[in-house]
Amino acid sequence: MSETPVIVRHTDGDRPAAGHVRIAACQYGVTTEVEDNLATALRMIDLAAAEQPDVIMTPEFVNHVSWYDNRDQAWERAITLDGPWIEQIGAKAREHNVWILINGIVRRDNGRLTGTNIMFNPQGEIAGQSSKQVLMGSERLHFDAGNEITPLVDTPFGRTGMYSCMDGVIAETPRSLAVRGARVLLNTLNSFAPDEASLHVPVRAAENKVWVISANKVDYLVNEGPRNAVAEALKCPVETLLGAGESMVVDPSGTVVAQAPRRGEAVLVVDIDPSLGDDKRRPDGTDVMAARRPDVYAPIANSPVGRQAGAGAEELLSAVVQPAADGAAAIAEAATAVADAVTKGAQLIVLPELFCFADGLLGGVLSADAAARADAAIEALTGALAGSDAVVVTSLPRGNAHAGVVIAAEGVIGEQKQIHAIARHSAWVSDLGDDIAIVERSWGRLAVLVGDDSIFPEAFRLTALRDADVVAVPLDVQEKWEVTTGLKERAAENRVNIVAASRPRTAGASYVVPLTSDFGMWRSERAKTFDGVISCPDAVEIAPTPGTTVVAVHPAEAINRIVTRETDLVDGRPWALLEPLVTAQA
Repeated sequence: MSETPVIVRHTDGDRPAAGHVRIAACQYGVTTEVEDNLATALRMIDLAAAEQPDVIMTPEFVNHVSWYDNRDQAWERAITLDGPWIEQIGAKAREHNVWILINGIVRRDNGRLTGTNIMFNPQGEIAGQSSKQVLMGSERLHFDAGNEITPLVDTPFGRTGMYSCMDGVIAETPRSLAVRGARVLLNTLNSFAPDEASLHVPVRAAENKVWVISANKVDYLVNEGPRNAVAEALKCPVETLLGAGESMVVDPSGTVVAQAPRRGEAVLVVDIDPSLGDDKRRPDGTDVMAARRPDVYAPIANSPVGRQAGAGAEELLSAVVQPAADGAAAIAEAATAVADAVTKGAQLIVLPELFCFADGLLGGVLSADAAARADAAIEALTGALAGSDAVVVTSLPRGNAHAGVVIAAEGVIGEQKQIHAIARHSAWVSDLGDDIAIVERSWGRLAVLVGDDSIFPEAFRLTALRDADVVAVPLDVQEKWEVTTGLKERAAENRVNIVAASRPRTAGASYVVPLTSDFGMWRSERAKTFDGVISCPDAVEIAPTPGTTVVAVHPAEAINRIVTRETDLVDGRPWALLEPLVTAQA
């Protein structure tokens, strides 16, 4: 570990500006020596306290390196609520007049062992606890998952939520905190995965429009004894098992405000304005929390039944078309582009949302000939598909609904109504969808999400629960995060291929996320050496210029949802604790 921790500051000065809060995230490593680890925690807290923060947080599992020989060893080295960890961390909170969050394995009187975030107030009292809900890999051998809905902590700077590592690799736990009014989410990490910082941490801020602050480990996450054996079993260099660092602060737009280095001890000190987490509006004025449909999300809180459908095709050629023309003139151009894509072997072609209406109807009002124009588009696209088994997906007005349509040579074979009401279509959309439709093709199961439905993590989760292999998304990109972290995370956490087509916008354009066999830490079929990445797929970001792009996706890969041993990204969601997601909030 570093002798001289780095201090990374993004502050207003000696003290935060009025209404702002200073948060210090400590980044460091731990060993198998519990007493030494307590000394390290106290040292890092003292170092952080010199920056005069309001909150200090540590990484996950600070009492002991995260690898144990057995449950008895984990039990013996756990934190107890009447032991020295609680006593001495509480004393530091009083000494420095600061809120402190630590995370460790906690031994419970009822025999449970939980990975728990413990928040101390400035009086040194425990103000809140949250136990990890989604255990990963070897954690399942020794620990017990949290069995209570994670509480929020009321602090002087607003309602604050806490979650840990794997809880944030899927959407549900952070989401359940945000929908109950959290402004700030504190994410303790024990991770060697570079995709924590590049994907999983920032996307939770953007999709929920809250602040997210993470504190990660450095140094080895597996102790010296089994370290080489674990690296050999994973077929990776032993250095892959080092904590990935890169603790960060992300604002509610998904922008990384400040970040610690990849290696070495550090204290990340950032002043934030928690009130920014109160504004849930999209650029068009849509409130992303008010627009949620908890009744539609009910299946997310049902007991998992496992994937029922078989595997799709190994490969599917898909295409996205970004027309140069706009309005009615786009119909002929799109038909020509579709016919060309079919000759190149594409079996799924996706056009942007409302591609044949001027500027995607950003003005919000349909023309009088809307129904006729939609019919003309369907007729032209059907003709372009003649003699093929390919399908085209776009969105069109269908009565009072904005619907995704799946068009084949024989006509429309599937429709998916927009599920969420959004401001820019409010003048004409009153008929919303209540379910996810699946279209069966020879290559697999196709779902469609229309436009802004793709920003709601619950909607994509429903496609996974319907065993979708590929999700087509005709959309109109409004915010940068949608195509930097949003769609990639939807593919990652649900194990679905995504083919999304948008008009080129300032925020981004079309985007394709193919699943590959380079997934699963222990998977023998991996094409590449394991590099520490948990679940971040590669993606193809389409240039913001007119044209057609053909990309291969892999429907068969959707059946593999096991990120590591006994950790299923879909069925492993904390389904019994998701009442906040399926119940309307006051």
